[in-house]
Amino acid sequence: MKSELFSERHLAQPATAAGMTEQNSKSLKYTVDGEMLARQGAMIAYRGNLQFERKSQGVGGMLKRAVTGEGLPLMTVRGQGEAWFAHEAQSCFIVDLEPGDALTINGRNVLCFDASLSYEIKTVKGSGISGGGLFNSVFTGHGRLGLMCEGEPLVIPVSPKAPVYVDTDAVVGWTANLETSLHRSQSIGSMLRGGSGEAVQLLLQGEGFVIVRPSEAAPAKPQQH
Repeated sequence: MKSELFSERHLAQPATAAGMTEQNSKSLKYTVDGEMLARQGAMIAYRGNLQFERKSQGVGGMLKRAVTGEGLPLMTVRGQGEAWFAHEAQSCFIVDLEPGDALTINGRNVLCFDASLSYEIKTVKGSGISGGGLFNSVFTGHGRLGLMCEGEPLVIPVSPKAPVYVDTDAVVGWTANLETSLHRSQSIGSMLRGGSGEAVQLLLQGEGFVIVRPSEAAPAKPQQH
């Protein structure tokens, strides 16, 4: 049987080392030798001796998820083998975190990560408690973090002289040392008259970068498996 489908571009290659690699622009491959973590339901294929177990978010995580509709539903993958992860054909990227790094990421954009990384669901400072979607996962430690994003992301540098305003529905994440606050770009009167649809943004100040996806529409909540 012959087809371009069977070319090396699409063929799963044998594992050469444990850990996370890009299979292609829409999926990540993880060669498991021990333990790793991934979004529940994101596994699209695997081979080898692997076990998948739903991971509890703890009481604090469940409460925050109930309040905001956001969260980081995870599963632990254990054993020896290879697993492939993807979600709705979103673009996939790998971030290497080193000791001292801290990256805050919206839970909807986390695909998988090394068990050596630590994460905590935190309130975005300056956002108050009434805004949905303003609880993010802060990752620290040494390891690889697999992210996904609708379309091609935009990475914008932030500096003391050039703060950045981002739509709260479009932001993927930012370096955790940045200061955050909500910024209202319309007057109450303008909002009552219909406004521009850009009433409130997240203001980021300091030194670092922010990652934005090319869509402002509120994303569909991931299915639970």
